[in-house]
Amino acid sequence: MNVRDPTFLPDVQGASDVRNLAIQRVGVKSMRHPVQVASPAGPQPSIAAVDMYVALPAHQKGTHMSRFIDVLQNHRAPLGVQSIRELMRTMLARLEATSGEIAIRFPYFITKHAPVSGVASLLDYEVTLRAESKDGSVKTVQEVVVPVTSLCPCSKKIADYGAHNQRSAVTIAAELQDDLPIEQQVRFAEDAAPSELWALLKRPDEKYVTERAYDNPKFVEDIVRDIALALNRDDRVLAYSVATENFESIHNHSAYAQIEHDKRARRVR
Repeated sequence: MNVRDPTFLPDVQGASDVRNLAIQRVGVKSMRHPVQVASPAGPQPSIAAVDMYVALPAHQKGTHMSRFIDVLQNHRAPLGVQSIRELMRTMLARLEATSGEIAIRFPYFITKHAPVSGVASLLDYEVTLRAESKDGSVKTVQEVVVPVTSLCPCSKKIADYGAHNQRSAVTIAAELQDDLPIEQQVRFAEDAAPSELWALLKRPDEKYVTERAYDNPKFVEDIVRDIALALNRDDRVLAYSVATENFESIHNHSAYAQIEHDKRARRVR
């Protein structure tokens, strides 16, 4: 086509580049977009921050940024392990790339019933779905950040009365070979904590939570080890990282512990 034709628009991104430098990640970052998330009760709506990248070969000047948005907007399946793998395959095909990465971060809400009164309320959890494609295989990781209550065993042991407690954040990043409900991943953390949290508590519930934590004290080390044992028993989990951060109530620093394990290697890194 004649470049003087006013209808001709050159593809600058598709031009050659003489610097001969490959780029490992190029794409869109922190794009906010409405999503549907798979849940046992059906798709749950949320708002996500999305990163989508592909690798750019040394000879190519640039990628086509608009194609990332087109791929995301046309993805209809509720988000989950299988869904993000399909999104990855579509992105690579549309961008004519051989490797890429996707990260989707969103709040996820679970209806919880208070332990004594049974009153219902919604509690939010931070969730990140990640996919990485390299050498023809796709690695998928589902990460949840779970707020819990912790109580110090040492404080309980040495104090004449009471024990210091605090809110803690448990982060479980699990590499999965099949879909794992977010509720189940959250439950791994809440079952291992001195006490789980609820958004709405009546006085009998508050008494229950306080006494439950006191009767079930744990260090950060105890929490990550107990969660690791549960993940080791779940065949859907290929590898994981478990971290607990206690926002200490008697210090101006946090207590922290982390376990990383690849079950395929059968060893703790």
